[in-house]
Amino acid sequence: MVKLNKIYTKTGDDGTTGLAAGPRRLKSDLRVEAYGCIDEANSAIGIARLATADHPVVDAMLMRIQNDLFDLGADLATPDLGEDLGYEPLRIVEAQVKRIEREIDQLNAELDPLKSFILPGGSPASAHLHLARTIARRAERIMVDLVRRPGEAVSRPALEYVNRLSDFLFVAARYLNDKGRADVLWVPGKNR
Repeated sequence: MVKLNKIYTKTGDDGTTGLAAGPRRLKSDLRVEAYGCIDEANSAIGIARLATADHPVVDAMLMRIQNDLFDLGADLATPDLGEDLGYEPLRIVEAQVKRIEREIDQLNAELDPLKSFILPGGSPASAHLHLARTIARRAERIMVDLVRRPGEAVSRPALEYVNRLSDFLFVAARYLNDKGRADVLWVPGKNR
């Protein structure tokens, strides 16, 4: 159970932050940037959910994803350095990856195949999900960079989840655009 009594501690005034386990890191550290992007994507999903009340199935999927993103943030904030932490750290697991894959397939089954790239937009919910998708892709790029650095680790399920996340957000954005019928199509060279 998380309990926050005091919101400010002043310990970050020197430009560092504490991970869930391990030494303090600069707030500009790649790991901190990764879970910061996950938090940012979660916030964009929260904004999208303001417009998904008429789509309870998608809204429930998005709510589960928001919870998963806190799990992913906790996973990233507790790097696996091969040390005994005295507790079992929260990690993204394969079941979460499989669930989001099933949900992608469920929504995608009702969409016509794309014949063009689409422009982010359409309905308000869709536009916000496209924004969340691009933030998730940035988080993924940072996580991939992080895992390739000496002494850093990101689990395979965490990388798979963030990759599927952007796929889910793309499909859900199309679904919320009247199952793709209200997608805004890219017309190559239209404004030449």
